[in-house]
Amino acid sequence: MTLALTRRADISLDSVRRVAWQGEGVRISEAALARIAECRAAFLRLIDTDPDLVIYGVTTAMGELADRRLRPEERDRHARIKAFAAATAFGDPLPERVVRGIVLARLANFLEGHAATTPRIALAVAAMLDGGPLPPVPASGQGGAGEILALYQLFAALSARFDLEVKERGSLINGSPCAAALLADSALAARNRIRLAESVFALSIEAFRAPLEHYDAALDTLWGDAHDAAALRNLRALLDGAGDGRRGYQAPVSYRIVPRLLGQAHRALAAAERAAAVSLAAASDNPVYIPPDEAGPDHPDGRCISTGGYHNAMAAPALDDLAAIWADLCLLCDRHSSKLLAGRVSHLPDLLMIGRDPSDSDGHGSLGYVPMAVTGYLEQAKAAAQRTFLPGTEAAGAGQDDVAAPAFLAWAKEERAGRCLDAALAMLSVIASQALHVTGRAATPALRALVDEVRSFVPPVAEDRILGPELGRLAERFTERVFSVGDLRE
Repeated sequence: MTLALTRRADISLDSVRRVAWQGEGVRISEAALARIAECRAAFLRLIDTDPDLVIYGVTTAMGELADRRLRPEERDRHARIKAFAAATAFGDPLPERVVRGIVLARLANFLEGHAATTPRIALAVAAMLDGGPLPPVPASGQGGAGEILALYQLFAALSARFDLEVKERGSLINGSPCAAALLADSALAARNRIRLAESVFALSIEAFRAPLEHYDAALDTLWGDAHDAAALRNLRALLDGAGDGRRGYQAPVSYRIVPRLLGQAHRALAAAERAAAVSLAAASDNPVYIPPDEAGPDHPDGRCISTGGYHNAMAAPALDDLAAIWADLCLLCDRHSSKLLAGRVSHLPDLLMIGRDPSDSDGHGSLGYVPMAVTGYLEQAKAAAQRTFLPGTEAAGAGQDDVAAPAFLAWAKEERAGRCLDAALAMLSVIASQALHVTGRAATPALRALVDEVRSFVPPVAEDRILGPELGRLAERFTERVFSVGDLRE
């Protein structure tokens, strides 16, 4: 299938799912192409009729030379400069789905004419999504004031194929499509990760025989928050058909606060989805062209203004909130794992000694070492989930670019914290599966597929064995589920 694009609003989270995650192509509608051409013509009239007009990168040079005015005869020559000196970042590349998201988000400036570029450039950008290989874009070393380090590399080959005209180079490399795409990618993954976390914590609750009153429907209204209520409803659905013989008094704090923390995960997701939706459809070019019908009667050819649109201030805080809840959920995995293993707390057979002769003085069984690994991932998640502050930059001395954009930094930390949670959830699911196994209990109907999947990677432990490789493969499987289109849901 091909996604048709006419307006900026057509670039949404669902569009990113289809184009970036599922690999669909895009088609710019005839109406959008006509709009782009009309705005290009009006923009050219604007710069031709006012010799004193100051437009960054159009009637002036760029960067530190922005105070230098270009004569009309210099503008075309300046536009055709193939100076992609900013393509200096290197290292591990972003996943292709993220790069496809950036290309899609790049089109937001074009569709309604705010980039003031030609239809041919908009079509060329859209054609990058036709299924051919995309240029690698490094995830590291992105410390620019905007996103030009990434966008120069992404669009270098495209720009080399054309004799660029006035404003076209700037329209390729300015704005904030990277932040929009990074945020959208994390939001889509978070939908699946929260769904996975709810299932694993429900499995742990059932394995521990925690009282079901901790998740009672009365709490939906007593707590008064829609996100907490969503977490409670999802847990109850997963625990429907839970076994009897439950603990006769309240479970430890780490079990009672599961819906509260999952509610915060839903809250962080909602904030990320909103920020992504706004960012994807925003006209963030600099300078941005305001067409005549938007500029008002005093500007018959529109107007062009310099802005800070390339700095997306919503992205990093939203990503930080996701990273923080991933770290907090890692802590719950750590506590649940320890509580399930200790028979004196869980009232289950002592899982610490599975596979070990009680008279053996050499510590406990292999399952007993799993919480140590959980703790390691917990600490890595906590280290990743630190607040992303604005980076300062003084590129090449005291220039205009004195504050860097933080979205790449925040995305890398959220990505790392999320993968740590995937690993912690995998280990908790194995311990919960073992608890059900040794007590001869079946999982609830909604959780049986999860238990079957867990046991296909890590069969129940009857005697000591090396668990690391098995746990690692299960953790990889959980991460695959997080980034699986098939698991996505609105």
